[in-house]
Amino acid sequence: MSVEVSVTHGTGEGATALAAFDAALQVAGIHDYNLIHMSSIIPPGSRVCRERLSPPDDHHGHRLYVVLARRTVSEAGHEASAGLAWAQRPDGRGLFVEGTGTGERGVRENLDASLTAITARRGQDWGEPQLETATVQCHEHPVCAVVAAVYDSEGWQ
Repeated sequence: MSVEVSVTHGTGEGATALAAFDAALQVAGIHDYNLIHMSSIIPPGSRVCRERLSPPDDHHGHRLYVVLARRTVSEAGHEASAGLAWAQRPDGRGLFVEGTGTGERGVRENLDASLTAITARRGQDWGEPQLETATVQCHEHPVCAVVAAVYDSEGWQ
C-alpha cells in the first residue's frame, strides 16, 4: 500500500481569529474541506512531500484527513508560529509531531525535542528529521499560521 502525504502551510490575516484561520487555510489550499484531525502516525509505504495544494472544485465539502498545527494571535507585535516535524523509517512508516508558539525559533526547538524523544523511545532507525514551519506577525488584525500534513479526501456517501 502506498500513501501520499502532502505537507502544506499558510498564513493569513482577518477581521476575526476565525477569518484569519480561514485565510491561512486558503493559502495552504485546504480551505473548502471539512478537516478531520488525526494524531501523528504515518503508515508503512508512505511518501511525504512538501507542496501547496489546489483543491478541485468538485471536492468542496469533502472530508480531509490532516495532522494540523495551528496558532492564532490577535495582539499587535506578536507572532503566530506553527510547525510539523516528522521522521520516517526505511519502509515509509513514521511519526509527525506538531508544535505552536509565538516565535519560530521556539517552535523549531520544541518540534526537535519532541521528535527526538518520541523516536528515541521507539528505537530503530528513523532517518533524517524533516521540518516545516509557518510564521506571521500581527500588526493590526488577527493572524493565523497553519501547517498541515494532508492524507486523503473523501466525499460523502
